[in-house]
Amino acid sequence: FPLALQVKNKAPAEVQITAEQLLREAKERELELLPPPPQQKITDVEELNDYKLRKRKTFEDNIRKNRTVISNWIKYAQWEESLKEIQRARSIYERALDVDYRNVTLWLKYAEMEMKNRQVNHARNIWDRAITTLPRVNQFWYKYTYMEEMLGNVAGSRQVFERWMEWQPEEQAWHSYINFELRYKEVDRARSIYERYILFTVLVLVHPDVKNWIKYARFEEKHSYFAHARKVYERAVEFFGEEHMDEHLYVAFAKFEENQKEFERVRVIYKYALDRIPKQDAQNLFKNYTIFEKKFGDRRGIEDIIVSKRRFQYEEEVKANPHNYDAWFDYLRLVESDADAEAVREVYERAIANVPPIQEKRHWKRYIYLWINYALYEELEAKASKRTRQVYQACLELLPHKKFTFAKMWLLYAQFEIRQKNLPLARRALGTSIGKCPKNKLFKGYIELELQLREFDRCRKLYEKFLEFAPENCTSWIKFAELETILGDIDRARAIYELAIGQPRLDMPEVLWKSYIDFEIEQEEYEKTRNLYRRLLQRTQHVKVWISFAQFELSAGREERLPRCRQIYEEANKAMRSCEEKEERVMLLESWRSFEDEFGTDATKERIDKLMPEKIKKRRKLQAEDGSDAGWEEYYDYIFPEDTANQPNLKLLAMAKLWKKQQQESEAAAVDPDKDIDESQT
Repeated sequence: FPLALQVKNKAPAEVQITAEQLLREAKERELELLPPPPQQKITDVEELNDYKLRKRKTFEDNIRKNRTVISNWIKYAQWEESLKEIQRARSIYERALDVDYRNVTLWLKYAEMEMKNRQVNHARNIWDRAITTLPRVNQFWYKYTYMEEMLGNVAGSRQVFERWMEWQPEEQAWHSYINFELRYKEVDRARSIYERYILFTVLVLVHPDVKNWIKYARFEEKHSYFAHARKVYERAVEFFGEEHMDEHLYVAFAKFEENQKEFERVRVIYKYALDRIPKQDAQNLFKNYTIFEKKFGDRRGIEDIIVSKRRFQYEEEVKANPHNYDAWFDYLRLVESDADAEAVREVYERAIANVPPIQEKRHWKRYIYLWINYALYEELEAKASKRTRQVYQACLELLPHKKFTFAKMWLLYAQFEIRQKNLPLARRALGTSIGKCPKNKLFKGYIELELQLREFDRCRKLYEKFLEFAPENCTSWIKFAELETILGDIDRARAIYELAIGQPRLDMPEVLWKSYIDFEIEQEEYEKTRNLYRRLLQRTQHVKVWISFAQFELSAGREERLPRCRQIYEEANKAMRSCEEKEERVMLLESWRSFEDEFGTDATKERIDKLMPEKIKKRRKLQAEDGSDAGWEEYYDYIFPEDTANQPNLKLLAMAKLWKKQQQESEAAAVDPDKDIDESQT
């Protein structure tokens, strides 16, 4: 190669050109270079025939190359039609139909050509052939009937419609036929077509549409045949029955009756539909019923529809969660306020059927109130004592008494039987409850019942059983002793108290001891009361016991009451010296000082003042949970003069105060030596 042809710069160009760009550019330039076709002017018949021959040859070549492309046939026929060669155009269309007789466009173009050229019989012939060949193409029927109607051939158009109806077409075809008859005021013929169409939907269609019945009824209403319209609605309701109810049918029926001012009929229709249609499918029905009641109803009717809406909401809630007992309570409250007894019982039965799946008492606490409300409804509202008893018994049989029970149910059942004057059944129920599942509440309720009946021997036996079951229950011991006290058996009451305080375990021993002491004070057995206090102090050295003991001696009402009371305070003070709780000791001394202020002499008052502690502020170190230093806190402590261990600290504190006083006096003297210093200020 010569040097001039060698590429010196082999780096890529800045603008890259793809093969696609090259091909597109070549195609565009090819179109630009294509010369426009020459304009040919035909001046005589020979040139025209030559032109026709060349065009026909072109069309024939295209058809021969691809016979199945129908657009080539249509273009060929339309070109011949433009030359007014109708016979040749017909021939082309016929040849095309031989190729593809199922092509809808081909038939339409063929028939439109005949109609355009006013060849009516030829057009009829084509439409007849089309509907015979392709009877399911609705467009052929529409065009054919429209052509006959435009020609004024009403009978011919009706005949075509009848032929079409024999093929059982879709809904729109029937309505077209009906509208055709209505355009010529043939109401009876339109009614007969409606009847045929309804019969067709009933016999042929598996799921007929309700809108056809509504259209039929509105047709009758529009032409003032109100009885016929009502009959159509009634037939529709009967035909669809309760299995295939549709809210649109009932809304239309109700609006028809509303237009006829039949308000009671409207109300009956709405209520009938609302009672039978599923609630989730009746939203529009609810809405229209509400509007109707607001327009024509009274207050009671509006309340009924509101209740129906709320009932629907509650039904949805309990369907979503059957164990939502709060929803059941609200639903039952609504039903009880506006329903008959059978409807209320039905809802109660549905509610109590939702037993909690887990046998744990916390899951049953809301559920049990369904039974209670059911029983109370039967007794108080329905006045059915027999059903009330059955409700209580069914509930008690359902409860798993070996795991837990509800004393409330047993007691309510017993009280119900007492109201029915059936005492043996009440006692039997309570006895069964104590035997199956003894509880404090059951014993208390049974004892209270027998007390009201004045059956004291039964009360004694029940208290004995109760105390065998729960010997640590101080309240039971106290109530038992109070019963014996009321009955006048003091020795028996005292023996019960003695048994009670002798129990190894008690839930509230202080209450029991106080009750025993109060009992002895009421009986004026002061020596026994003192012995009780002494026995109690052997068990506990609580400051309140000492104070109570001293107040008892003060209230004994004898001459030696003051020395006895002071002696008790002395003993208490000695006993409390070893007590770690200094606040209790301060409480005792304050009580003692109150006593001396009221009954003591100056000497005793001075003595008690010397025993009072000194309140000082201290600091102590705090520690966090992890053991780290959490800072300091201030607290108050008491320094008792009697505590010999604290005497050095007291002396040190007194000397510190004296030194501070001397320092302040010296500083004041240095500032103003002639000024007296007030001791109270220093």
